[in-house]
Amino acid sequence: MFCRFLLPTLFLFISGFGLAQNAAHQTENVILVTLDGYRWQELFIGADKKLVGHPKFVNDPDALKKEFWADSPETRREKLMPFFWGTIARQGQLYGNRKLGSKVDVTNPYSFSYPGYSEIFCGHAFRPVNSNDYPDNPNLNIFDFMNSQPGYKGRVAAFATWDAFPRIINTQRSGVPVFVKVQKYENGAECEGVKFESWQTYCPPANSFITDDTLTYHFAKEYLQRHHPRFAFIGFDETDEFAHEGKYDSYLQTAHQLDEFMKDLWVFIQNDSQYRDKTTLIITCDHGRGHKGKNMWRHHGAAIIDAHQIWLAAMGPDTKPLGEIKTKSHYYQNQIAQTAAHLLGLDYNLQPQAGKAIPLITGEQP
Repeated sequence: MFCRFLLPTLFLFISGFGLAQNAAHQTENVILVTLDGYRWQELFIGADKKLVGHPKFVNDPDALKKEFWADSPETRREKLMPFFWGTIARQGQLYGNRKLGSKVDVTNPYSFSYPGYSEIFCGHAFRPVNSNDYPDNPNLNIFDFMNSQPGYKGRVAAFATWDAFPRIINTQRSGVPVFVKVQKYENGAECEGVKFESWQTYCPPANSFITDDTLTYHFAKEYLQRHHPRFAFIGFDETDEFAHEGKYDSYLQTAHQLDEFMKDLWVFIQNDSQYRDKTTLIITCDHGRGHKGKNMWRHHGAAIIDAHQIWLAAMGPDTKPLGEIKTKSHYYQNQIAQTAAHLLGLDYNLQPQAGKAIPLITGEQP
């Protein structure tokens, strides 16, 4: 546990050892995206039969069914997340369909946001992080690591809707910019001292009610286009907010819009000379939700059955197009940091207890 509190000069020295630069890797950039509290059930099965027509959770059941319902789970999920199932399922990998034996879980005992994101970034669960109000994270993480590597210094950035991320990432220690609470004005935007006088990439979504995630996405895309960070994180939040509010229609519509953003992001990546065919996209969530009964989908946490269940998707030049993983397997949230590092030919060694890289994603032999 001593690595949590190394002085910056010491961790910079240690992080120079054990780098596993693999010339065979084509990935030069990694973009990590999270959909807060989005259940594997909707991703792999589509709209929930118990909820899609429930008058308590849906304002217009007939309209929602017309938009997202179908008799087969395969058709439902494609209607809800067409980019995931039309592109990632053909060009990348999808983990977490527990009906097929593919499992992805958190290892922290809490199943809520700060511990989940801390586990993603640090590569291990940290029991003292037991509140969303926890102060600056004392654990060194993938942002500290990446910002210390040659060729990555100053080319690491994070964008998020939730304002806890500067504490989770500990931007005060790492110096990595974390952009939250984007402010939009007539033709541009401003956040954390960075100002865009005019949008080059902004296009309002069809679902205008997800205003916060929309600003987060377009600010991130604008920054990616202008500055080309080599490691970036985008954290969306409104799937979790609408679920807590019991608005299943808004929850589904937000997920559908975020899927559209992922499509737009991938099109941008593949049309940008610095990112094209050199960038891996990793998408996951921080925790699951309940599914027992008609009301448990709104909640998560240690007391909620199966809220530890999550999912993971990846697509990029080193990730073989295996699609939906249909064989029995079990992976964990704590493996994401090392997986991202290995894709870049690096060994994330700031946390000895970090989970191992997932070899099918990194293109390495298991």
